Formats: sequence, structure tokens, C-alpha cells
Amino acid sequence: MANYSILVLNGPNLNMLGVREPQIYGKDTLLNLEQRLLDKAKTLGVSLSCKQSNSEGELVTLIQKAYQKIDFILINAGAYTHTSVAIRDALSGIDIPFYEIHISNVHKREPFRHLSYLSDIAVGVIAGFGLYGYELALDAAVKYLEQAHK
Repeated sequence: MANYSILVLNGPNLNMLGVREPQIYGKDTLLNLEQRLLDKAKTLGVSLSCKQSNSEGELVTLIQKAYQKIDFILINAGAYTHTSVAIRDALSGIDIPFYEIHISNVHKREPFRHLSYLSDIAVGVIAGFGLYGYELALDAAVKYLEQAHK
């Protein structure tokens, strides 16, 4: 298996996992989630890095820096999913496949959360599985890369 490089990007307020609305987002922390993903990546034989920012511009910069260095992106853009043309343009501009992740089922929530600026350019969308959605996305990304490089 090739040593694929995967980037996990988390947007605004995800640094507050475990504190912010635990009835929606759970009680586990971002640090715990990232450690589980890093452990899983080792067992899958892939390189994984995790980044979080509350800043739209910083997320755009991280996406741009991934160009020609990263094989796949897992992104939970948080509220920027519903507002950011800049993040969409950054993802469109680098030609790296990505999965859009949501911890909650956004389609069962407020109407403004039903709109995504990313979904139509994503390989897929994972929503409503809690933090386990990240693990599903990681597995799916590795399978996608294996199929793409056969």
C-alpha cells in the first residue's frame, strides 16, 4: 500500500468539542478525536495531520498549502460550510479530493444549515454519525485512494 497523506481540517468552534452543545456534538474533545484518528491512520498505513482554525483565511491558507503535498482532505468547515465561497474556491483550486464531514445531521437542524457551499464539489458527505463520522471518512478516503491508484 502506498503511504497516502491525508489532512483533517476542522473549522470554527470545533476546538470547543466536549464543551459546546454536548447534546448535539457530544462530550468528547477535539484532542481525543485527533488522537483516535492518528491511531487509526497508523493501522491503515497512512500519514495523517490534523489542523483546526476559527479563521476562514487560515483555513484557506491550509488548503492552499496542501497543494501537491496531500492526497485527500477530510473537512468539517463548521459554520463556514454554509457561508464560505472562499473555502469552496480554495478546495476547487487545488484538485485534491475531499469529504465534507458534519457531526450532526445538518438536515434535521435549522434551514440555513441545509445549504452547503462544499457538497457539490466533494467526493462525498458524511453527516449525523457523531465523531465516528471522521473514522468513516478516513476509511472511505483510504479506499478511494486505493481505487484511484490501481
